[in-house]
Amino acid sequence: MFTTFVGVPPSATGGTKEKITGGTLISLSSEPPETSVYTPPKPKRLQVTRACAWCRTHRVKCDNQIPCRNCHSRGWKCSNKGSDELQKLAEAYREIDRLKQQVNELDKQLKEERDVTNAERLRSMTPISSPSASTASEPASRKTWDGVHASAAYSGQKTYYGPSSLFYFIGRMSTYLTSVLQSLHLDEQMELNSVAKSFLTPNCNNPLEAQEPSSQEPSKSMSSGESLTPTQEEYFLNLFWQSYHSSLLVLDEQDFKEHYKSLWATPGKPRKPSALVDIVIAMSMQYGLASIPRTNSRVSSKVDADDPTIAGRWYYRRCQSLLSSELESPTISTLQCQVLIVIWLCCASFQNMAHCNLALAVRTAQMLGLHAEPPETMPLAEKEMRKRLYWSLYAVESKTCMKLGRPFSLDLSTTLCSLPSDDHTVSMLAGSSFAPLGENVTWLSYNLYNTKLILAARTVHTMLYDKYSDVYNGDKGSTIYDDLEALERYADFLAISVKALDVWVQTVPDALKTKRENDGVAFSTDLSPLIVERFAPLWLQRQRLLLELLYHNLTMNLYRPFVTFPSASSSSSPPPPPTPVTQSNADSAVSHGMAISHIMYQILSETDILHGWHEAFQWQWNAALTLAGYLFAYPSSSYTSTVRKAVDRTIEVFDIFGRSFAAGNSAAAVMRDLAAKVDFLASIAGNGPMHASDAVAAGPPILDESRNTILINEDNTATTNVPTMDMAFSVDWSESLGTHWADIGNMPDNWGQVLG
Repeated sequence: MFTTFVGVPPSATGGTKEKITGGTLISLSSEPPETSVYTPPKPKRLQVTRACAWCRTHRVKCDNQIPCRNCHSRGWKCSNKGSDELQKLAEAYREIDRLKQQVNELDKQLKEERDVTNAERLRSMTPISSPSASTASEPASRKTWDGVHASAAYSGQKTYYGPSSLFYFIGRMSTYLTSVLQSLHLDEQMELNSVAKSFLTPNCNNPLEAQEPSSQEPSKSMSSGESLTPTQEEYFLNLFWQSYHSSLLVLDEQDFKEHYKSLWATPGKPRKPSALVDIVIAMSMQYGLASIPRTNSRVSSKVDADDPTIAGRWYYRRCQSLLSSELESPTISTLQCQVLIVIWLCCASFQNMAHCNLALAVRTAQMLGLHAEPPETMPLAEKEMRKRLYWSLYAVESKTCMKLGRPFSLDLSTTLCSLPSDDHTVSMLAGSSFAPLGENVTWLSYNLYNTKLILAARTVHTMLYDKYSDVYNGDKGSTIYDDLEALERYADFLAISVKALDVWVQTVPDALKTKRENDGVAFSTDLSPLIVERFAPLWLQRQRLLLELLYHNLTMNLYRPFVTFPSASSSSSPPPPPTPVTQSNADSAVSHGMAISHIMYQILSETDILHGWHEAFQWQWNAALTLAGYLFAYPSSSYTSTVRKAVDRTIEVFDIFGRSFAAGNSAAAVMRDLAAKVDFLASIAGNGPMHASDAVAAGPPILDESRNTILINEDNTATTNVPTMDMAFSVDWSESLGTHWADIGNMPDNWGQVLG
């Protein structure tokens, strides 16, 4: 009834249930035994105690042979070295702890290395003349290039200007003229009419009445005669998008328009106050009124409260009042207002006020964390907007500090924010509708290349003024101009460093270059005529011009310190050593200055692209004084004749600006007076070296134009009244002569030839 079975492995056939014992087949089915198939048992795989290193690494089977089959076939060295390591769990834990400790030590070393690197970068980015550049460890013999203190405002209070400023250059030029003309020129005789010199504040109150507290109440609301109608506000807001917006990327047009629309909550009632709207209107009024010629046949050089450079001041004042309540809890809108305030104050000639507001904007940006890279979770449009705002502030701060010769507040060592993007995707999210300029160029590309230009110029600027103490140790004289050999080495250093700007020029896309006639080259000093595209949008033409003008202005400022005025020593003194590189750098400075004058004259004469553009006016003023200084320094240079014609061209440019605002006429008067001095010295030089007073007695030409004159005194000395100006972008006031005073002596030898 029951059957006993012997346990055996299943048959290989799998078709029946079978058992095998000692080779005897026992069937569990009813089929005959002869139908089953016998299968021998499979041999057991040999166990490997420890795979070799190569087989363990590649996770393949190994054997007990040495070398194993895998290593033998592939030519590898078969080894079990280290096979006994970490065989216990405790040993593995100890190894993990050791590796963790090693990683921590490496992280600590890396952090220390980064701290050292950042400290070195910080020192390299600090101007040599700033107090922060001096440390207790520096040797006492380290020579710094000191700046000057001078008055640039109505109050007469003196402030600091560094050797890179136009102020410093004007001081050197005035000292030289004092020596050769035998007449002292005071600061009061060297100031250009401007709002800052005529009024204490942008409110344009009477200076005597401004001392009363009641007249300075900041919360005073604007009267109906001072405010604009809604239609007028809309006109000036639209003007902002047509002018500043494409070159100063601090606002999102779509967001701003939605914000402005929300201010008109109640129909028939005034809009709600907004600091951002007020400063945008103020900037547009300042630009718009300056771009329209005045109704008078000739605008006076006297600045009054109706001057276009101060237009919109009531909106500026209300903006400042509204911002005072946001300082403890600033927003992105707060920073946008502060940046625009800086621009408005610069154009109004209040340079020190602009610099103070600039420092406030820097702190606000750091409070908002704009110096750090935006988080990845933030929307792309918002991330790029924050980047554009931060780098726009960085550009304005860098330009201002380089022009005034003052230390920088923002530094790359503390800047972790990457440069903004200019691709098509980001441009479509930027809130404005502009046509693309090419495959990889958009309306945002100007902002990117403008920022890169300023970064390159700032790097060269910092390297140049940090190098001063290495080149000049103060053994000869008080400045490097007393040691021409050191000056020549210094010039050679700049000639190498400035190549960074040449590299930048090569990266600028063709879409951002203004074409030239006669195969001329953009961003060059060949003075070839510009080709103004008739059907190119106005914003694009302005971007191209502003980018090239800024390049020439920054490059000219780097070369200008090497314009060297001759010593007024007697002819018996030994001749100075030759300085070919210094001369070449001076020639380069005026080449870029002439390029600015050439572009400005053609554009203002043929188009209205730059009419009312205050920064372009300041660049022209900066270039004009550089040209005049070169003529005094090098009366017999091969460039002299060309530079003298360029000076006349600058006068024509200022006359065009003078149709709209008084500063243009003041600048033209200054240049006419300086040109008369150049011609006067050239005329008396035909008789060889002599005292200026002797030449005056012989009867030189006399120029008399209002308060800007060369006159002959009763004691046969020539006196002049030469106004100058300064603005935070590129214009500085005249310098006190105290730090540059030179003994009055004979005419320099190089005035022994008549100008060509």
